[in-house]
Amino acid sequence: MEKSFSISKKITKEDIQKFIEISGDDNPVHTDENFAKRTIFRKPIAHGLISASLISCGLTKLMGEGNIWLTQDLKFEKPVYIGDEITANLKIVNIDSNKVYKIETTLTNQNGKVVISGFAECKLFPVKKT
Repeated sequence: MEKSFSISKKITKEDIQKFIEISGDDNPVHTDENFAKRTIFRKPIAHGLISASLISCGLTKLMGEGNIWLTQDLKFEKPVYIGDEITANLKIVNIDSNKVYKIETTLTNQNGKVVISGFAECKLFPVKKT
């Protein structure tokens, strides 16, 4: 059953700006150097869901067409900064009697430090042929 997939992305200022446009989350901890200096992070951090969005891509690549993401739990363990290279590692750990797949989701930075951990559940639904 051990099937896995990994995908990586470098986080940019442009990613943060696009996420602000989509989500409306304009917390200055993501964009304002002076504000961020006064926080525990000392410099701007990326929105956690930017990194977590790699899970969505990974699930599609791992499971294939017809995959629907049912649940996700996330633990944000370390901050992600502009310029960090984030790798999402997804691994199938269980398939239940209803064919719901449990996927371990671990995101690491370029130093191998876990920045986000959790589990997803998803299911493959049939897709009609055209």
